[in-house]
Amino acid sequence: DDRFQFTFLLLLLFFSFFIQRTIKDSDMITTSTITATTVLTIILLFPNAILVRALNICIAGGTGNFGRILASKLDLIADEVTILSRNKFLASSRTRVTETFGWLGELYLNQNLHVTLRDWDGGDLLDIVGSDWLGWQDDTLNKADVVINLVGGYTSQRLMATERIVRESLKVNPNALQITVSPKNTEELNILSPGGATTTKWNRVEQCENMVKLNCVRSKCFRFEANRIDQSCEEIIAAIIGDN
Repeated sequence: DDRFQFTFLLLLLFFSFFIQRTIKDSDMITTSTITATTVLTIILLFPNAILVRALNICIAGGTGNFGRILASKLDLIADEVTILSRNKFLASSRTRVTETFGWLGELYLNQNLHVTLRDWDGGDLLDIVGSDWLGWQDDTLNKADVVINLVGGYTSQRLMATERIVRESLKVNPNALQITVSPKNTEELNILSPGGATTTKWNRVEQCENMVKLNCVRSKCFRFEANRIDQSCEEIIAAIIGDN
């Protein structure tokens, strides 16, 4: 765990300073020798400790079932997990009041302290429902190490949201890792989004993936099965850790 390593690193440095102060007048051991030995020990035992840094993750459309599970897992490794939602107020309410918008709930946010919600336009400037959607590019996208696209429904909204994310990322944060998450195949798509129009929906899935692959410097596309969401989340987290 990087946070444990970082804490241990601080303790080692404090111990080094204490020893130096204690025997600073000794002719047997010089303070420079102690310092060098301590630093070498840290590098050998904890090579990742000196590389610890904040990990900021942005999730678009993360208020569905997949996003709920993924964000709670990311909460354990990231300093910030910001979920872009078209209606932050409803998504964070104590109880769910509508099926039209995604919902995480007050209890979920209290249990996952690194997870926050942020209003955004969802890619459709003609269908804005959040009260504070301006500036999400500057305060969220701009500092993200990873951007994960979970916008669901597989309607034209998904295409607009993907285009919006890619366009704004190229402006303010072109080096962020872009991750697109989609159903494994058309059978899985029908489970996640019943109601027909399978061919049209699948075309949108492929269009979104291609948009990211062709325009973003760093990108990964994941396919998942409806009954193996936990495993898919672990694969995504492994990819994030490996890339950062």
